[in-house]
Amino acid sequence: MTLLNTIQNFYPTPWLVYTRPTLFQPQHLINNCPMNKSLLTNIIALALLAGGYQTDNQIAFYAGLFAFSGAITNWLAIHMLFEKVPGLYGSGVIPARFEEFKAAIKKLMMEQFFNEQNIDKFLSKEMAGEKTLNLEPVIAKVDFNPTFDSLVEVIANSPFGGMLAMFGGTEALQPLKQPFVEKMQQSVIEISQSDTVKDALKDQLESPAMMDEIKTNIENIIDQRLNELTPQLVKEMVQTMIKEHLGWLVVWGGVFGGLIGIASSFVA
Repeated sequence: MTLLNTIQNFYPTPWLVYTRPTLFQPQHLINNCPMNKSLLTNIIALALLAGGYQTDNQIAFYAGLFAFSGAITNWLAIHMLFEKVPGLYGSGVIPARFEEFKAAIKKLMMEQFFNEQNIDKFLSKEMAGEKTLNLEPVIAKVDFNPTFDSLVEVIANSPFGGMLAMFGGTEALQPLKQPFVEKMQQSVIEISQSDTVKDALKDQLESPAMMDEIKTNIENIIDQRLNELTPQLVKEMVQTMIKEHLGWLVVWGGVFGGLIGIASSFVA
């Protein structure tokens, strides 16, 4: 497996990174949807508010009022995080910072995963062992016929050319072509598997110029993948990762708001 193939496998397409929740899962509606927690919190807060107002219960009224204020404020803040609200500066921050989000992913990948040290470790690991850099499949596809033709041409132009002409010329050597090609191919395979060739390839791959080229290719792959992202997809990805915790922000906003409301009722 080459380094670039490893990168492509490690850094899949966005639609493999993000998968929308499967429909018709009961647990999804209960556990994974923050709006259900938000709605329940707001309903309880409004019930306390209405009940306290109807019964003239100051503690329940203040608890419901402050709980609803805390819950609805956090819900609005979460909504503004993902959606642009006209007239409210700073809303829709995730879609608005889409390009910065992509740049941050690229910076993370290049500095933490595909830095020069990690690439060098990868190359060293790939170069170690018997299965490293198996060039046999590549060599098998190489056409060695021109090497035989060049050899025949050299012989024909040498002092032995006149002697060869006495035995039929270059055509007399044609029966040797296939055995020569096979032997040449086998010799090249054996040479490619030698430690000398492996060390030479390793030195070349780890040279500054080659390292820069590898990093440039990696960067191009990452750019290509990131260009497939859209603001909507990024928004949905972030929502999927943190939606459960966003729901709890609304819940705890209501809880702490309610506690503050109870304390305020005693002060009032």
